[in-house]
Order: sequence, then structure tokens, then C-alpha cells
Amino acid sequence: KLLPAGDWQVEGPSAPDKLALGFGLGSYGFGRYRQDKQKPVRLTLADDVRGEVERTLAGIFLARDLINTPTNDMGPEELEAVFRALGEHYGARVFSIVGDDLLAQNFPLIHAVGRAGAQAPRLLDLRWGREGAPKVTLVGKGVCFDTGGLDIKGAANMALMKKDMGGAANVMGLALMIMDAGLDVDLRVLVPAVENSIAANAFRPGDIYRSRKGLTVQIDNTDAEGRLVLADALAYAEEMPSDLLVDMATLTGAARVALGADLAPFFTDDEELAARLSAISAEENDPMWRLPLWDGYDKDLKSRAADITNAPSGGMAGSITAALFLRRFVGKGTRWVHFDIYGWVPSEKPHAPVGGEAFAIRTLYRC
Repeated sequence: KLLPAGDWQVEGPSAPDKLALGFGLGSYGFGRYRQDKQKPVRLTLADDVRGEVERTLAGIFLARDLINTPTNDMGPEELEAVFRALGEHYGARVFSIVGDDLLAQNFPLIHAVGRAGAQAPRLLDLRWGREGAPKVTLVGKGVCFDTGGLDIKGAANMALMKKDMGGAANVMGLALMIMDAGLDVDLRVLVPAVENSIAANAFRPGDIYRSRKGLTVQIDNTDAEGRLVLADALAYAEEMPSDLLVDMATLTGAARVALGADLAPFFTDDEELAARLSAISAEENDPMWRLPLWDGYDKDLKSRAADITNAPSGGMAGSITAALFLRRFVGKGTRWVHFDIYGWVPSEKPHAPVGGEAFAIRTLYRC
């Protein structure tokens, strides 16, 4: 198994699974760059709960490790290497489309966002499971670092932007859990992996691009790049329809203003799915909160020169308008849910140190 990188081990018989999970989560330490390693923590577990606890911890620790790793060691190339290792470990098929091949194969938004990076942009694609089983597609934003582009962020806002691939980290952690459990699903994972950098060939405010779906998008803010790479990936996912389509992204500051760092906002038009997610999240102590896909704000996406803008003016309801932007690239009959996660714990908790964090994947695993 892909065992978690945190300093913990399990041995022998007997402990309740939720207590064990909480204990394991709190034992995590990211020591890759430190000489003073923490001592391993040992926990005794019954055989009937050990597998599920290990699996869950492995998925969460993978997400934490990926987010915590700085971009000099976790650019698009390194993220692809981990993605491939994950797939190969579980016998999945893994593909990638890299650099100018994105243009040749009609992924113009992913290419535009990532073309100024030192490493070529790419779309990662993992497929695993039984053909004919319920089809689940996971899409994760993989912006390995976000300067904001030509609409550059301030230094304080840029400090944590190694975590802007938190959506990718979370769907990879969830995929590990699904594959390790051998769930009877037809799983697909899509990760657009890019850096939003500044260079002479960076995309610009005012540029207009035709997306994979055919909708033209006016760039009114280069710092609203995550929705662009997700748009092409979601359109691609819809070409092979799913029974459930999930996307996860560290997408908007507005979501943090609305719900803070602890709650993961989610958006869906599917009432049954929303109710199930809410119920399971309460059982799992995996907090999330539904925000509305308010149709009245859809008009804010209008652009005078293109079909839609990537950054509505005014700054109000920013997480909702971002979700509505993504909905334009999802079919009306698709069972779809969008998570606008933070991907980070800003202050120490009993179950989580400061640093990268997995949001909502325990709930999605049970869903």
C-alpha cells in the first residue's frame, strides 16, 4: 500500500475506528525538510478496522504532503510523477497531454494559463476500475503556484500559493482511498497541472480565448485562473458522461470570507446529493456547507466582447459566480458537485497541524 508519509505506525489488536482515525490524523508530521524528525507514534488496532483506518490516513496524508511540499519540488512535472506513481501502484492507466500538444488537442484555456511557467502545462488523466460500473469522475485544480499572473498578487497573498494545487491533492487522496478499497466504480481523475507565472508570453487582461467547449472567455483578471483550467477539464470530462462528477479547487478568497478556513463550501443543483453530502459530513465530523448556485447572478458573467468573463466586476458573491462559471461547462443533466476548498489549516488543531489539509474527501469516499 501507499503508506502515509507521516511519522506513525499501527500494530496489533483493538481500538475504535473513529478514535483511531483522530489519533492518526493528529500524529501527522511533515518532516521532509527538517533534521529534527519527530518520534514515530504507535497505535494498536483491531484487524477489522486497521485496513479502513490506514486507507483513510494514507489518502489524507498524501493530500497533506502534496500541499505542504514547496513548488520548487512540486511543480507540474513533479505532480505528474506522483500522479503516475499513484496510478501505477493500483494498476490504473495514466495519460498526459503536455505543452503545445494541449493546443493541438483543443485545451486552449489550460495552455493559456500555464504557458508562461518554467515547466510546461499539462492535463493528467487517470482511469481505473470496471467498465460498466458506476462512473465517477474527479477533477482537481492543479495550479502548482499562483503569482496571480499579470494581475499580480501582493506578497502576503502569494505566500501560501504553493497550496493552489490543493484541489488536485484532494482528488488524488480520494482516488487512493477508492482504489485501495477496490470499490466497484469506473473511476476517472483529471488534473490540469500548471503554474500561473509572469513572463513575456503570459496571458493578459483583455485577452479572449475559445474554450474546449466552444464558449469564448474574456480574461478580465489573470488571477481568476483556476476556473479557466477547470473549464477545459470539465468540458473534457463531459465528453464521457459520468454518474457523478466532482471538482475540487482552492478557487476563491470569497469562500473563505463567507465560511472561514474550517468549512468547505459546496455547490450542486442536485437536492438528493446535497442532502446526502450534508448528512454524511455530520456523521464523519468532516464539516462542509452548501452554498447556492443562484441563477440571478448568472447574468454577471456576461461580457460585451465574448460569451462570458472569467471575473465579474463588483466583487460580490465571488464564490457563487465562480461556481456558476464552472456550471457553464457541465451538462444540464450531469450529477455534479463543486467544492471550493481552502486546503490549509491556519492554526493548530488536535487532529491537524498547521499546513496542508484534506477537505471533504472522507465524506465523498462514503458517498
